[in-house]
Amino acid sequence: MASVFRSEEMSLMQLFLQVEAAYCCVAELGELGLVQFRDLNVNVNSFQRKFVNEVRRCESLERILRFLENEMEDNVETVKLEKYPETPLPREMIDMEVQNLEQKLEAELLEANQNQQTLKQNFLELTELKHLLKKTQDFFEVRGLFALPTDIFTAGVIKRERMIAFERLLWRACRGNIYLRYTEMDTPLEDPVTREEVKKNVFIIFYQGEQLKQKIKKICDGFRATVYPCPESATERREMLDGVNTRIEDLNTVITQTESHRQRLLHEAAANLSSWGIKVKKIKAIYYILNCCNIDVTQQCVIAEIWFPVADAGRIKRALHQGMERSGSTITPILTAVHTRMAPPTFNRTNKFTAGFQNIVDAYGVGNYREMNPAPYTIITFPFLFAVMFGDCGHGAVMLGFALWMVVNEKSLLAQKSTNEIWNTFFSGRYLILLMGIFSMYTGFIYNDCFSKSFNIFGSSWHIIPMFKNNTWNKDVLLDNTVLQLDPAVPGVYSGNPYPFGIDPIWNVASNKLTFLNSYKMKMSVVIGIVHMIFGVVLSLFNHIYFKKYINIILQFIPEMIFIVSLFGYLVFMIIFKWCHFDVHSSQSAPSILIHFINMFLFNYSDASNAPLYRHQKEVQSFLVIFALIAVPWMLLIKPFILRANHQKAQRMVRDVDQARGIQHSKGKTEETDPKTRVHAGKDKTGQRPQLPVHSHH
Repeated sequence: MASVFRSEEMSLMQLFLQVEAAYCCVAELGELGLVQFRDLNVNVNSFQRKFVNEVRRCESLERILRFLENEMEDNVETVKLEKYPETPLPREMIDMEVQNLEQKLEAELLEANQNQQTLKQNFLELTELKHLLKKTQDFFEVRGLFALPTDIFTAGVIKRERMIAFERLLWRACRGNIYLRYTEMDTPLEDPVTREEVKKNVFIIFYQGEQLKQKIKKICDGFRATVYPCPESATERREMLDGVNTRIEDLNTVITQTESHRQRLLHEAAANLSSWGIKVKKIKAIYYILNCCNIDVTQQCVIAEIWFPVADAGRIKRALHQGMERSGSTITPILTAVHTRMAPPTFNRTNKFTAGFQNIVDAYGVGNYREMNPAPYTIITFPFLFAVMFGDCGHGAVMLGFALWMVVNEKSLLAQKSTNEIWNTFFSGRYLILLMGIFSMYTGFIYNDCFSKSFNIFGSSWHIIPMFKNNTWNKDVLLDNTVLQLDPAVPGVYSGNPYPFGIDPIWNVASNKLTFLNSYKMKMSVVIGIVHMIFGVVLSLFNHIYFKKYINIILQFIPEMIFIVSLFGYLVFMIIFKWCHFDVHSSQSAPSILIHFINMFLFNYSDASNAPLYRHQKEVQSFLVIFALIAVPWMLLIKPFILRANHQKAQRMVRDVDQARGIQHSKGKTEETDPKTRVHAGKDKTGQRPQLPVHSHH
């Protein structure tokens, strides 16, 4: 249970693996998910590490997989895996490269795409020519009324949005010495590259002279208009149209066969795409970790340093043994403890219930090693504070139903492995939503609020008839909310027995509803919020005691508590005191807590319109404000000076040690060079070998 409320104890170990077994051992540790490897090659460039080529091969495979996924994005659905495949051995990556991806699927798909694009481009050109031949017949009939024998014409197709600018430039460049006719195509065409619909126009230009022909050709090229040969006689145009229709039919047949072959390749890839993607990611992760390790000079041993929870040491050793057996190695991996002053990583163990709450806490920042983990307390406080704000049992029931559906069907929903980010966010927080729904229903009953309507389950404790002026039942007056002013001080109105659970439903139709409910909810929110803040500060006390930082208790925790209790704790006291001290008969003379709290900081006690809550209130409040002001420099100024003094003391100790070592080192050199102190054959005057000074290295 200690690990639930505090991050787990971690251990740093040096791991020695045989080169042949390193891949499988790292794979088993990765499947376990309890190990963090230290990068022992921080100063080595990423491109100079041992397994950089393997990482590049994995990235190449990932590129191919992304290409396949993009190709089947619209038409082909990938097969979902019921369980993740095991980590493949290195030789399986070679099989995927040679057999499945590079030589087969990618090459064939690229070839099929290229062929299909070429066929569709030909189909587009033939379709444009078909429309051009049909439309030009009308153009020739109109032009024939006033055509000259020397007229030359150019026919083609252009995008519809470019037609106006095209016409304007032709008219200006040719000085009006042309005759242009154009019409819209009946059906849009498909661009073979972008696969988007394109609307085009057919045009024909009549002109005279070779000079105008060259100008028109350049303008057509500039506007990317496609110019097609068009016979002048109607008979030749009909013959060409028949030939174009025949070619279009043949092309349709070839395109259909090409698309069928492409779809067959995509379905073949879809059967294994998810499995390949997971395998490649695992292989890449393993080689990334191996690049963080060292290899000894004999190239036979891989050396790694790993952090892992002390409680899982047995599972780590079993995983290493399984990796050794899978690789076929006979040399057992060796784990040796490493004593270090480095700060261990923070590890908070979670399960499917606590993971969502831990993610909320980690979003604000991960705590230091072995600090108190606030996530278990958040399991209650977060949904409850949400419910205090939400407070509707109807909407809470909707949230509860949605969360229950996700919890009951979590196995089937997990098997779908959705890639929708919004859905995954909701699903990962299903237990959080479940508790939010439960607490929202509870506070909704407290507020007596269900889809903004109230329940009258137990019967109201108020009798509203005596509140009317004439003490008569008048429907028109009852509907007048200006008259329905709930006041328990009026005799015979309030029975004296409060509503058994929650807010009395009569408040829903009272004119002073907002005055009562807002005051109630605001004050309750203040009380709950301040208690929550104090609870968070108290949690820090357990950290100070655990780490034996008693100076933090004196210079941080105590002034923090003094400050928050003197000001905000006193505010809670005033709220509760006012609730308990004033009844319905004296409520009209009750002072304002807000005014009292403001005057407390201003030391203003001369306000006659706001009577004191109790005797000696001035002395108590003055003492609390002064005490809170004293806590500010106590909390902010003293600790930095103490830390600075400790730091300077540590620096002086380091300098003294360095100076002592330097004097001892220079003294040894002097004795070696002085002929009077030199001894024969390494012996001193007593005939014994001299003892060398022992230096401790940290």
